[in-house]
Formats: sequence, structure tokens, C-alpha cells
Amino acid sequence: MSLFLRLGVGFVLLLGLCWGSASLSAWFQTRDTINELFDTQQLLFAKRLITLDLTAPERAALPKNKALLRHHRGDQDDDALAFAIFTRDGRPVLNDGENGRRLPFDAEAQGFHDGQLTDDDDAWRFVWLTTPDGQHRIVVGQEWEYRDDMAQALVQSSILPWLIALPLMLLLLLGLVWRELRPLKRITQLLAQRAPDDDAPLNAGRVPQEVKPLTEALNGLFSRIGAMVQRERRFTADAAHELRSPLAALRVQSEVVQLAADDAAMRQHALQQLDAGIQRATRLVDQLLALSRAEADDARGAFQPVDLQRLLQTALAEQLPHADRAGVALRLESRAEPVIQGHPLLLSLLVRNLLDNAIRYTPEGSEVRIVLESRSICVEDNGKGLSEAEMQRLGERFWRPPGQEKSGSGLGLSIVRNVAQLHGMRLSFSQRQGGGLLVALRW
Repeated sequence: MSLFLRLGVGFVLLLGLCWGSASLSAWFQTRDTINELFDTQQLLFAKRLITLDLTAPERAALPKNKALLRHHRGDQDDDALAFAIFTRDGRPVLNDGENGRRLPFDAEAQGFHDGQLTDDDDAWRFVWLTTPDGQHRIVVGQEWEYRDDMAQALVQSSILPWLIALPLMLLLLLGLVWRELRPLKRITQLLAQRAPDDDAPLNAGRVPQEVKPLTEALNGLFSRIGAMVQRERRFTADAAHELRSPLAALRVQSEVVQLAADDAAMRQHALQQLDAGIQRATRLVDQLLALSRAEADDARGAFQPVDLQRLLQTALAEQLPHADRAGVALRLESRAEPVIQGHPLLLSLLVRNLLDNAIRYTPEGSEVRIVLESRSICVEDNGKGLSEAEMQRLGERFWRPPGQEKSGSGLGLSIVRNVAQLHGMRLSFSQRQGGGLLVALRW
């Protein structure tokens, strides 16, 4: 069911409920007011009859209305009011000449009571009074139906105009809702016509304040999708570019192996080169996949408390064989035991790349020192160091300082930079006192 239809049905039910409740409340309030008014009128009329001189000889009944006024009698109702005066023993003395003749005598009643006329089933409201001398009984009556009709007429006169206005009000409300829903329809049309690779912000024109968060959220989604697509395209382009050379080298070494069928030394050398090429290609693929993972926005969803001291100890234990082969000593100085919110696997990858980079470019017999403090991690090596211009370019994808003899893809520090950025860390490079490179991570 559409939102417009749901709102329309909701408005109909709401207006019907409100109008019905208001009508019912108006009916009861008007009926109570009418009863109070006519009870007061009956009592005042009965008190006025008490003041009559009932000892003087009078007619037992007043003349009928039709006898007095045959024409132009106005709008009358014989049930509006009736009265009768009786002696103490029930003998009629005077009545109104209409319904008063059928008012029943009651010797004990006093005040207001409900009853019926003689030979009539309709309910009446009576008020009984006794004259001060106790010789006469006065009753004034009014039919309940007359009061109800009066209350109904008053309620109808106040509620009926609203009942007539309800359809118009409903149409105006539905028209207003349809007009205010047009921005949503416009957004729907823009989304339906949008190209799959279009990451431009959605321009829906003027929209209500309540719809703005939706358009802003959509624009944010388009921006994130665009960034993700760009990352995927960059990853694909980088992988295709960087894998071309290793794969070509593997192909060449494979051909050399085939050509060196009779030369065992040449074949052995080609196989060694082929194995080294496979290792380089494998490392490059691993680095590319790690870089792609580090750039993923959804990695924050896997954050958890990470004990950095334990993480560094594990990373050093994994790098010890590599360091031993390179003749490099590893030393960890823990001056604090910080625990941060982070991605354990990516943080391990960050530390592994820092250590691998330091071991790779540190001369044999040197030392790589890792210093852990409460708000920082520093990795120091004894390498040749870099110039200021070269340090400015550290972390760029596939960039390596010129003149390097060690093999590499130029992705290690790019991974470090991306993981650090994901965790809100500041990465800096500087010359170490005495020579070498100092890499610092601060948060």
C-alpha cells in the first residue's frame, strides 16, 4: 500500500473518530444543559402557581390554545409544559386545558420525579410542590421526548456544518499531502534515471526539511560507492600493471628452462630465478590484497580492543627468522602497555610491513629497535637514511627510492599509511640521530 493511500485512509479514520467523539460529547453536554434549563423552568413555573389565590372560585381548566387563537398561534408544542392543581384529597382545581387534564395525582410526591400521563406510555418529567397551607398540590410536567428533540436539534445545528465540511477538509488534506510528497516522487524519478556509475550528488531541488536527511544520506552513499568503485578500479589497474613484469619474467625463465635441456647449470640457475620470481609475484599479490583490505571502509566494523604490546611481541617472533637471515637484531622496548580499539589483522599487517621494511634496508650486523609508549610506536633502523625530498614521497603507491638493490613492490609503506589512517594514527618519517630512518605512529 502506498504512503499516499495509507495517509488517506488514516485521515478518513482520524476525522471520523474525532467527529464521532465530538458529536457524542456535544450530545451529552447539550442534553445535560437542556435538562438543567427545563428543570429550572418547571420549578419556577410551579413556584409561580403557588402564589395564585386558589380559594377563589375558578374554572377547573384553562381554555385550549386552539380556542383562544385559531390562527397565527406560532410554533407550539403541547408537550412543552403542562400543569395541574389538586386539593389535598386529589380533587382537580385547575389545569392548562391540554395535557394537564391527564396529569396523575400523587399525594406523597415532592420535588422531581419521572412518570407517565394517564392512558399514555410516554415518559414525563414531573415536579411536585405543596402550597404553604398544605391544602393544595401543584404538579408541572414536561415530556422527556420534547427535551431530547430539543437537544438533538441543537447538536445537529452545531455538528451538521462540520459534517458537510468534512469531505472538503479531507480533499484539501489529501491535496496537501500529494503536493508535499512530490519531492519524493521527483527523487524516485531521478534515481530511476540515474546511471549505475554516476556518483554525482543528487540534486532534488527544494525539498522539505524532513526529506533533506534522506537526500544527504543518499549523497553520502553515492560518494562511498564512488570511492569504492575508484578503489576497485585503481586496484585492478595497479594489479594489472605490476603483475605484468613479474609474469613476463616468469615466462622468460620458463623458456630458459626449456632451452637449457642439456645444460644442467643453466637449467638450475633458471629454476632458481623462476622460484625467486614466483616468490616476488606471490608477495606482490599478497601486498595488493592487503592494500585493498586496508582501504576498505567496512573494516571499522571489526574493531575490537587490541593489546599493542602482545601484538608487537608476536610480530617480532614472526620476523626473527627473516632478521636472522639478514644478520639484523630486533629489540623491543615497552614503556607502556596500551590497549586501543582497532582491527587486529590490519594492525599486525602494519607492524609486519614496518619490520620487514626496516630489516630489508638495514645493513648486516645492525639493529632494529621498536619503542612502545602509551600514545606512540616508533621503529628505528641503521640504514643509509633518505633525503628530505625522498622522505616526502615515502608511502606513495609503487614508489621506491632510486638506487635500491633490494627487491620490493613499493607497497609496504602504502599499506602502513592506509592502516594508520584507518585507525586515526599520524604517520611520520624522520632521520634517526646517528643515521637511519625513524618511523613514528602517534594517536
